Amino acid sequence: MKVSDILRLKGSTLFVAQADDALADAVAVMAEKNIGSLVVMEHGDVVGMLTFREVIQAIVKNGGSLGTLRVRTAMDDAPLTCTLETELDEVRRMILDHNTRYMAVMDKRMLMGVVSLFDVAKAVVDSQKFENQLLKAYIRDWPEKEATDSEDR
Repeated sequence: MKVSDILRLKGSTLFVAQADDALADAVAVMAEKNIGSLVVMEHGDVVGMLTFREVIQAIVKNGGSLGTLRVRTAMDDAPLTCTLETELDEVRRMILDHNTRYMAVMDKRMLMGVVSLFDVAKAVVDSQKFENQLLKAYIRDWPEKEATDSEDR
């Protein structure tokens, strides 16, 4: 399974913030849309990723408030990325190795979507469920054992 398969099932809705947006506005969008990340754009390019992890760190550094902070001050400016052709196993390895929950999906410099740890886990569970259904169907349709000489006795 590839990242393109996950995005096809997930849909193509993207939520982004601009690097110079107020951090409080970006957090409000995340809360309103019930999402854990925003891809950060500047001049049409992906320049970062904002997740609740970065938001919490920014609040702590700023004495417990968002104040006048900008997205640029809190975002991860070296976000993990993958392509549409990246295999699911590679995405899982990257997520675990980098202790991240969100990855921007890129096609050269174009943002194609975001995959989350949830998306990856759901894809794995759905794939296993489908495989289990196929195996159960195969077992139910198992051909009857033909009588052998030893059984006839």
